[in-house]
Amino acid sequence: MSLTTKQTPRGQVVVGDLPADFLRVPQSSSLSSQQQYNDEMTARMLQAQQVTYPAAGMGGGMHLPTNVKGRLSVSIAQAKLAKNYSITKMDPYCRIRIGHAVFETPTASSGGKTPRWNKTVQCYLPNGVTNAYIEIFDEKTFTGDDRVAWAYIDIPDVALNGGEVVDDWYKLSGKQGDGQEGMINLIFSFTPSDPMQVAQQPAVMPQVVMMPGAPGMYPAYQPTFQPGYPAMVQPAMVQQPVVQGQGGQVARPPPPRMSEDDLNQCKDMFPNIDMEVIKSVAESQRGNRDATINALLTMND
Repeated sequence: MSLTTKQTPRGQVVVGDLPADFLRVPQSSSLSSQQQYNDEMTARMLQAQQVTYPAAGMGGGMHLPTNVKGRLSVSIAQAKLAKNYSITKMDPYCRIRIGHAVFETPTASSGGKTPRWNKTVQCYLPNGVTNAYIEIFDEKTFTGDDRVAWAYIDIPDVALNGGEVVDDWYKLSGKQGDGQEGMINLIFSFTPSDPMQVAQQPAVMPQVVMMPGAPGMYPAYQPTFQPGYPAMVQPAMVQQPVVQGQGGQVARPPPPRMSEDDLNQCKDMFPNIDMEVIKSVAESQRGNRDATINALLTMND
């Protein structure tokens, strides 16, 4: 049915079928939403890798990768932005990338130009990584989130080498110009690794790969085998029976794997976490149900 114009007592109206794309989100926005979902899954998987060694470098007796300088803690406290880029108050959230690790704060609903997050993240700091990349987004409901501000921030040397806790404000760039979009309050602290805890065996470590149609982002997680990294060690170590293998080597039987019912129970306990992320965490914890739940609780904080 073609569109026709009809005169009514209230005025002229158009009569006919609605267009096929009526009220549909444009494809570009759909890709943006998919990109954000993939970024979130990447961050969760990388965070699952981080919680695998909660005590490493802090007297817990676990091993660190050979190229790790220590454990970095960053508290994203608040920001003071130069402009509110919305009809109503903005809903800002912050994303921080340190090496391959990606973290996001919760959204500061109606935070406007003065959002507060008070979110603390921790990650292993690889050798050679000396800065963090900060982005602040305004969360949208029907369109892609708007990037409001960004900055490359050097990790303070007095924190890395002096053992001090650094609480400071850093300039942000954006539409207003370099260093003119406002400031963000970050708190840095650093715990050096113990050379006696550095492992020599290889392991599976995360690698961020690119997705066609979304250049410059981190949409997918893909494990790769790299030498010089430790194998996954479950936090709660359980004594296993020792079996004599070939050549006199000691072999241990693998721990029991989580069943499908266990995975479904974890999904019921953590409905906001994707099943694929739960399976990834379970694999990193070697099928240990309690360790998997503890890791998911850490991610869900």
